[in-house]
Amino acid sequence: MEDTATNWSNSDENYVETCIFCLIANKKDENTKIIKETKDLVCFSDIFPCAPHHYLVIPRQHIFSCLSLHKGHIDLVERMAKLGKDVLHDQGITDMTDIRVGFHQPPFISVGHLHLHVLAPASQISKYMLYKFTPETKYFVTKNEEEKCVEILLPLYWMCVCLFVMILKNKQFFK
Repeated sequence: MEDTATNWSNSDENYVETCIFCLIANKKDENTKIIKETKDLVCFSDIFPCAPHHYLVIPRQHIFSCLSLHKGHIDLVERMAKLGKDVLHDQGITDMTDIRVGFHQPPFISVGHLHLHVLAPASQISKYMLYKFTPETKYFVTKNEEEKCVEILLPLYWMCVCLFVMILKNKQFFK
């Protein structure tokens, strides 16, 4: 995981030279085979698969994590999920009720670049890694949960950030 403070909040950078997923998205990593891509998304196999089919879908634009998303990203998340499901279909997966699709959220991420995990069959996820891919837990956020967070919690988060900044700027508050 990258350890630079700017990556936690800056979701407008298109490319970060030290980010392995930016390298993959821009075809600068020779070791990763891209399975499917669109103009703004790339899908490839997870290097540590936890199910027979375990893919990652990433945006070409550098977005640090699901916590960097806002309401304007809902369409992006939907397109990421669709691309992941399309890849599963292309790989012969027809039972879409036995899949797992979602994000890990910080601090439970290994790469600081938004990536959607797409796993199938969910019933065959490694029992040792199942905890990492259980929906509605702190480890794994599904698309629907992400949309709820964006719509409900994000305004509250920014209100807290603004309040904190106001407190820091107005030091007399602490006197």
